[in-house]
Amino acid sequence: MNKKRIAAGLLGACVGSFVSSLSQAQTLLQIDASAPAPAPQTGHLQLGSAVSPKGETLGANNQYLTRNGKPWLPVMGEFHYSRSPAESWEGELRKMKSAGITIVASYVIWNHHEEQEGQFIWSGNRDLRRFVQLASKIGLDVVVRIGPWAHAEARFGGIPDWVVAAMPTRGNDPQYLALVERLYGQIGQQLKGLMWKDGGHVIAIQLENEYNLNGPGQGAAHISKLKLLARQAGMDAPLYTVTGWDGTIYPSGEVTPVFGGYPDEPWGVSTTELPPKETYAFRFDSRVSGDLGAQTAATAPGTAETDIGLTPFLGAEYGAGLPAMYRRRTLVSADDIASMLPVQLGSGVNLMGYYMFHGGRNPLSVNGVNTLEESTLSGGYNDTPAINYDFNAPLGPDGQQRPVLNKLRPFHYFLQDFGPQLATMTVRKPASTPADAAELSTPRWSVRANGDSGFLFFNNHVRQYAMPAQKQIRFSVKLATETLQFPQQPVDIADGAYFIWPLNLDLGGTRLRYATVQPVARLDQGKDGLVYVFSAQAGIPVELGFYAASSTHISAPHARSQSLGDKLVLDQLQPGLDAALTIKRPGARPVTVLLLTPEQTQQLSIGELAGQRRLVLSAQDSHFAASGLDVLSAGAPSLRVAVFPALPKLPKSSLPLKPAARDGLFQVLAAEHAPSQLAAKVTQVREAQKAPPVMIGGLARAALQPIPESFKAAASWKIDLPDQALNGVDDMLLQIDFVGDIGRLFAGTKMLDDWYYNGQQWQIGLKGLKTKSPLNLKLNLNLSVLPLRADAPIYLPREARPDFKGEAQIAALRKIDLIPVYRWSLRPGAL
Repeated sequence: MNKKRIAAGLLGACVGSFVSSLSQAQTLLQIDASAPAPAPQTGHLQLGSAVSPKGETLGANNQYLTRNGKPWLPVMGEFHYSRSPAESWEGELRKMKSAGITIVASYVIWNHHEEQEGQFIWSGNRDLRRFVQLASKIGLDVVVRIGPWAHAEARFGGIPDWVVAAMPTRGNDPQYLALVERLYGQIGQQLKGLMWKDGGHVIAIQLENEYNLNGPGQGAAHISKLKLLARQAGMDAPLYTVTGWDGTIYPSGEVTPVFGGYPDEPWGVSTTELPPKETYAFRFDSRVSGDLGAQTAATAPGTAETDIGLTPFLGAEYGAGLPAMYRRRTLVSADDIASMLPVQLGSGVNLMGYYMFHGGRNPLSVNGVNTLEESTLSGGYNDTPAINYDFNAPLGPDGQQRPVLNKLRPFHYFLQDFGPQLATMTVRKPASTPADAAELSTPRWSVRANGDSGFLFFNNHVRQYAMPAQKQIRFSVKLATETLQFPQQPVDIADGAYFIWPLNLDLGGTRLRYATVQPVARLDQGKDGLVYVFSAQAGIPVELGFYAASSTHISAPHARSQSLGDKLVLDQLQPGLDAALTIKRPGARPVTVLLLTPEQTQQLSIGELAGQRRLVLSAQDSHFAASGLDVLSAGAPSLRVAVFPALPKLPKSSLPLKPAARDGLFQVLAAEHAPSQLAAKVTQVREAQKAPPVMIGGLARAALQPIPESFKAAASWKIDLPDQALNGVDDMLLQIDFVGDIGRLFAGTKMLDDWYYNGQQWQIGLKGLKTKSPLNLKLNLNLSVLPLRADAPIYLPREARPDFKGEAQIAALRKIDLIPVYRWSLRPGAL
């Protein structure tokens, strides 16, 4: 190996101003992370029963959650069971677990269960008990958000019409509380035996939502009463939460707040791009991330602000997507979402919770007419689609695995393996930070540290705004007993880059001082040793720093090695599927370091396969099934996976396996599905008529969704589907590419789905549609598109704004595609 000694003095500690000009071309970013991490405090939070029949415990101190007395940093994703077909729940929950979700959260939307007074429905798609049982079977913990007011873009926040019409809500009115007590009793029966104290997986209950009301019978007194009613109904959980934003009010110590942040404000009234959102700026002094859309106004600072030193920083509603609302139709990219993670984790979040992680569709009312969505027609603040609740989520309403999932998974796997370590680390603030969320030139970064270990968090992505490239950057991080200065070679950090880098990370007994790659996972292979997986960042050269004493144990034949006094630097490493380096220390298990490219990292899934935790790389959508691996491919019949460690035997395969091969350390398996090449027949039935002007009004005094009579102006097309559309495939996605205001899909006169045009492709799974529609899919399927007026006072993303070509309106069907979804199942066992 090529070795080059550089004077150790070049790496000497230097603590001074934030930016030191090392040369004309280099900038040193400095941070002091040397102060001791404060000890966690207990005793303030008085929650619920936290011990299972097996003696397992859950808890919370003022800094982090604990599981069996150890720090715990889980990942939570929202999935509304009542908005998804019950027959799909198990498979969709497995997709979530495969993506690194450890807790599933779900609202119990009251009017989905008791739309008519006294007539509760807990069956079919509304079977809460079965949903929780399936999550438990799969190994997911559950947070049940019991309302009674949920919001969730449901009419009256989910409170049934007949309740809203007859009495005051969201307070301690006796008539209202009697109905809440009955609702909670019903939910308690659904969850009986499933609580943590009973050996089940329900670990938390959320009370109300976005609650900042105060006055007689409201405020903290109401939350206390709801908690009492929940416990009396049998919902005794280790954790009780409330949402912590927009001046929330709750009884301190009885619940813990959870927080969130979204990359845009679809509930807003602006018809232009918003200023840069603070979701992309590190938080050092507060937890509430701007306007999160509470529909009531606070009258004073909330409890969450005064409780900041008493409760852990937990997340529940970091937007994994955004909803479509009539007046503001946002569209987010995968990077818009994933870049929030280093920011939130680097700001101290110790539970990464998403809303929504899985999209859905609103159920029909019991009379099959209403769809129970939030709308201005029923007095709501927002207009939302009647049926569709896609939310641009990582998993679509029909289980589509969206590109954002590829960007999120590596962070989730990082939290699975390094989260307990991160949870105890304190946020450290650079001496210079951006003046505000709109200031884009100052580097955005932080460190979380405890003693001499830590992680560095960096974000250079802000949605819809170009960020300056940070040129020739090095970092200086002062820890408890040493100062790390790195990398040896300055790096350029491009617009759009975001990452997490380790500081003094233990690799099975060998200390990795720093790395310009992101830790992803740690696999314990027993006697075969440990495997650490890292991901390179595009455009940033790989550099690993060790102590020189480790050099005799490290083998990195394809790297350049530089000895710098008592330091060892490895660079010129090329990511790939072979071992980047190995470490063999006397008396310790061997360590293998895998270094993946960004593209490989985005193909990575990690889960249990053939009795062992394994890495799976696939350009298709893979997830771990009950006893194996399922690979889904939308459109492409060629399927391929690379597995590490290799399976001991070739698996049983639902398709003929191609000859097995190797790619570095990975075993490669491939198969070919018989292609499906079907098309829908589309015939225009009606041309668009002149659409009426968009009205202004409602509580928001903004654009209102057109009244029902306006849809007589819609253009219409008849869609004939081939009889064999679902033959031989897992599903068939009907993809509708239109330009207009609102699209609606009907079977006869029954509306099946609807969509606000925003530039995103509208997809409907025929498998679910066939179940939903009593009619044969071949008959009476009609699409209507209401024209979008050129003068409509609504927000559309730049890339989605149509060219009206001088016309007053547009209603065009560009294309309808049938996209087959192929399934390939691999199960352990000899062929």
